[in-house]
Amino acid sequence: MSAQLRAVGALAPAARRVPLRAVRHFHRLPTGGIQLADPALPAFRRSLQFPANAYHNAVIVRNASFARLLPKLAVKFIRIPALFGGMMIGAVGWIQYQAIKVGNSAQELYGSIVGSVTTAASNLWDGAADVAEQTKRGWENTKEKFEMPEWLDKIMRGEGLGGEGPGGEGGPGAGPEPPKQSRAGPGAAAVAGASAAAYGYDQADEDDRSPEEALKDDHMMYVTKRMIEIRNLLQKVGQTSTVALPSIVVIGSQSSGKSSVLEAIVGHEFLPKGSNMITRRPIELTLVNDPDARVDYGEFPDLGLHKVTDFTLIQKTLTELNQSVPESLCVTDDPIRLTIHSPRIPDLSLIDLPGYIQVAAENQPRELKRKISELCDKYIRGPNIILAISAADTDLANSTALQASRRVDPRGERTIGVITKMDLVEPDKGAAILNDRQYPLRLGYVGVISKLPPQRGLFGRETGNLLAGIARNEKSYFGSHPTEFGPESGVNTGTVNLRKKLMQVLEQTMSSKLHETTESIQRELEETTYQFKVQYNEQPMSAEAYLAASLDDFKHQFHEFATSFGRPQLQSLLKEALDQKVLDQLAARYWNRPVEDLSVALPEPDSIADLPKADPNSPYWHRQLDTAVSGLTRLGVGRLAATVTASAIQSHVDKLLDKSSFSKHPSARKVISDAAATVLADRSYATSDGIEISLKPYKFDPDIQPNEWDRGREHVVGVLQTELDQCQAALKSLEGAVGGRKKLREVMSFVDKARRGDIIIEGDHPSGAGGFSAALLARGREAVFLRDRADIISLRIQATRSRKCRDLQNRYYCPEIFLDAVATKLAGAAVLFLNVEMLRDFYARFPREVEAKLHEHMAAGGLERFAREDPKVRRHLDLIQRKELLELVLRKIEELNRIAQSAPGAAAGQAQRVEEKRRRRFF
Repeated sequence: MSAQLRAVGALAPAARRVPLRAVRHFHRLPTGGIQLADPALPAFRRSLQFPANAYHNAVIVRNASFARLLPKLAVKFIRIPALFGGMMIGAVGWIQYQAIKVGNSAQELYGSIVGSVTTAASNLWDGAADVAEQTKRGWENTKEKFEMPEWLDKIMRGEGLGGEGPGGEGGPGAGPEPPKQSRAGPGAAAVAGASAAAYGYDQADEDDRSPEEALKDDHMMYVTKRMIEIRNLLQKVGQTSTVALPSIVVIGSQSSGKSSVLEAIVGHEFLPKGSNMITRRPIELTLVNDPDARVDYGEFPDLGLHKVTDFTLIQKTLTELNQSVPESLCVTDDPIRLTIHSPRIPDLSLIDLPGYIQVAAENQPRELKRKISELCDKYIRGPNIILAISAADTDLANSTALQASRRVDPRGERTIGVITKMDLVEPDKGAAILNDRQYPLRLGYVGVISKLPPQRGLFGRETGNLLAGIARNEKSYFGSHPTEFGPESGVNTGTVNLRKKLMQVLEQTMSSKLHETTESIQRELEETTYQFKVQYNEQPMSAEAYLAASLDDFKHQFHEFATSFGRPQLQSLLKEALDQKVLDQLAARYWNRPVEDLSVALPEPDSIADLPKADPNSPYWHRQLDTAVSGLTRLGVGRLAATVTASAIQSHVDKLLDKSSFSKHPSARKVISDAAATVLADRSYATSDGIEISLKPYKFDPDIQPNEWDRGREHVVGVLQTELDQCQAALKSLEGAVGGRKKLREVMSFVDKARRGDIIIEGDHPSGAGGFSAALLARGREAVFLRDRADIISLRIQATRSRKCRDLQNRYYCPEIFLDAVATKLAGAAVLFLNVEMLRDFYARFPREVEAKLHEHMAAGGLERFAREDPKVRRHLDLIQRKELLELVLRKIEELNRIAQSAPGAAAGQAQRVEEKRRRRFF
């Protein structure tokens, strides 16, 4: 067969998939011969249809090189859609060749093409195996020089971009069906093919897997997922290491490529980067294979960050969390927990640790090396699996990771060796490292190239799927050295194989520990059940029940307060507040004799001491009483009453909270207190306005009855006596402040002489006077003021008890009694409005407001935090939660055992269905 005829056969499938609009476009060639409306054209296109199982990629026998296609390919991608770019180039060449050969006769062209295609198909079928091998080698040689993005790689293989339109699913030339995602449920085997994306298989690897292998991989994925769920539950249980399942601990020196390996496994760059030591805290990384996830995302459960799709932000967060550790502390064992969800990752539990260092830098503490080693030793103990990272360009004898693993795992039974940077050494040396016998590991070594090389081609590096680029780069390198790294070499290479090996080892290790863990869990459950019975008599407890009980108890106490606090209590509170206002008016109009300096006191023409002998019609004393009454009635009794009532109720609510279980919960206590303040403030303004309106008649002419005068006369004596006691107590305290009664009397005597004019002192001197300091003279003036006021109050107490003050007509001689009676009248009128508009409304609204505020406060995990603030309740809840978790773990283990027992039968039936599906794709 000629090379030209082979080229025709190779391009025929591509032409078959060219859309109609593209064929019409290429008919208008400058060589002219094929007409647009030729009736033979549909028959011509039908003649190019190969059987469904024909080879679509037949090329010439010699090694094919695609590097020469790149210039034309770039031009065509500018003019036509990228989906059909590669196929269009071949179609143009084929149509150009045929047009020149047959000239202007469409019928002759049709007959010639039919014969050529028939012959090409027959020859291609006989030599398909050889052609495929030559094509593969040619393509691998080309890929070493040029790195194509994944979508272009699919086009050149004739797979299309996803199964829609020409070349897609259901159309001619549809590629193999993509693997289904796993939807395994409890007690059922996983759907075959779901592990392809998780392991990082490309289409060729997936086609090489048998249905039994695919189903086995999916089953292992399902078991591993359930194992990790059990491990996470056991972490919540805590206690001894026997009640635990292993994780994979990643160790290595700072230059070994540890971060690159982890990022290759995840498929994203997310770990902190920097020249100095960045990782100072362990990173507990949980990978979750989530087939339903549309985008990859990470979560920081301890920080409350969920579904972070920007991995640059994840990297920044990890950097900040690590930098929060002070340099003086070096490293800490406080872990950072990160969970990553993706349909393209396997279920794994990894722990990234700070990298080992050989010598601490000048700006690093000397004990840094020791602390890192101690931290790593804590995590690499059994039963954890050790992932020891070493670089290929470093002698294994100097590998810090292998040295550390040998200390805790001398037989190498739970250590996986990962050799990075395999492309930096000669292939034979790299193969020798992977086959090392000097440091044998039961789980073996895996060689990887976890970093993509710098891109110098036409297309930049793909950022959407890091693993895909790394896998192609590794396949290109290791595939070009089949002797050292081929299937017959016996070595394990590639990040994809590392992913699968990690899952296999993790699943096997967890399974081997499962029986021992089950026995430990059963013992822990028996002990927990016994403690629950002994300590709490198996009494159930939950955060909801505790809150309900606490709220019911508080409501009961509040109801008792509401029944005991009514109009009499309000009357007493408001009258007490108005009594102070009465004393203020009396002091301002009758008693106020401040001693401001040491100058001579001015004579008083109308002294309060002369009031009993004053003229009954004296305009001065009439004016004094009228002014005092006006000041009392116009001081804002409505606002005073609302404020006093709100303060009293708020104080009582706070006292109830102090006696309730809410006293142990500061946040909830504040919520209830704020609820009371909210209800009271909501009614205060309207209530104060209403009270002012109801008291308006008393502002102009307060009408006092004789009986009210008599009650006021009895009450005001007690008020004045209380004021007298307070003055005497303040005077007593001054004696102690100045050094005794004698000293105070000396100072007071000096002040009295100065005020009488016996001693002339002009103003206050900063240094004092008469041998007394300025501070001591200030205390002396205060003591003289208190003494004079006490004398006046004593005189007024005697006056109110006198016969003259028994008669209401003598009110100007007894202003204290009249003001007290007015205050009592104001309080009585205000209380009627307060009781209806404020107190009853508060009693009705407050319980509902408390429930609403607490419900809002308890949202988003607040209920659990609230209950655990009480130490007794926390211990009760912890014991119940531990018991429930242990029971849940046992149920999951039993479920896992049932699935393992039923897996072989399910696998056989599923394998048969997968095989039938594969056969339908080719027939």
